[in-house]
Amino acid sequence: MRVLIGNSASQVAKIAAENVLAGLTAHGSGNTPVLGLATGSSPLGLYRELAQAVREGKADFSAARGFALDEYIGIRATHPQSYRQTLISEVCNVIGLPEHFLFTPQGLGETIEEIEAAAANYDQAIAAAGGIQVQILGIGANGHLGFNEPGSALRSRTRIKRLAAKTRQDNARFFEGLERVPTHCVTQGLGTILEAGRLVLVATGAGKAEAIAAAVEGPLSASCPGSVLQLHPDAVVVLDEAAATGLKLRDYYDDAAAGLSNMQLHLD
Repeated sequence: MRVLIGNSASQVAKIAAENVLAGLTAHGSGNTPVLGLATGSSPLGLYRELAQAVREGKADFSAARGFALDEYIGIRATHPQSYRQTLISEVCNVIGLPEHFLFTPQGLGETIEEIEAAAANYDQAIAAAGGIQVQILGIGANGHLGFNEPGSALRSRTRIKRLAAKTRQDNARFFEGLERVPTHCVTQGLGTILEAGRLVLVATGAGKAEAIAAAVEGPLSASCPGSVLQLHPDAVVVLDEAAATGLKLRDYYDDAAAGLSNMQLHLD
């Protein structure tokens, strides 16, 4: 795992975007990028930086495929607070990813079994696209990835999950009161997330510091779903100073960020 710390929001966004583009090169094949997309405030700057790369001719997402991490159960894809609509606004309209190449889990169905079947099909659709090359992630204050709340199985697949009370409270600002926030969702599982070629997690603000410390330096545990990043061979965690305040190995991360250029290959 690489931990990279920026000294401003703009630097965090730039570092994250550079690692997304490098990951697409390292794990991609052909001209069809496959991105895993997160919502929330943390990756917004990253998406703006990707848009700048498009304008500069350094990236092209006109044929890309995008797979959302999650979707609420019980609201239509056209609902303004659905994650599909959020991603259309914050990603498709920003980086030029076509709406018809944006895929989101199915949150509507006549029965629970129908939604469960659609969740299993979502994993199959990711595989059929060649797998996610780079998965963009945020992390919840309670350590959740996607909507994998604490207690989620570390090898879980896309499935129905109950939202934690804290998560619903955090998201109530997007709805007309807490009672309007859905109680359940469909989310990529932790096992699904771990199959991406590269993971790029962005976290900013002091409110994420405890979760980041647990995910990066704590034990591998279902109590902190974000700790599964420790299992991934190509995980990049990009933080601002506030989100990094709980890290005990900060000096090492800063040294390691210098890369291989300062490696001593020959010693007398």
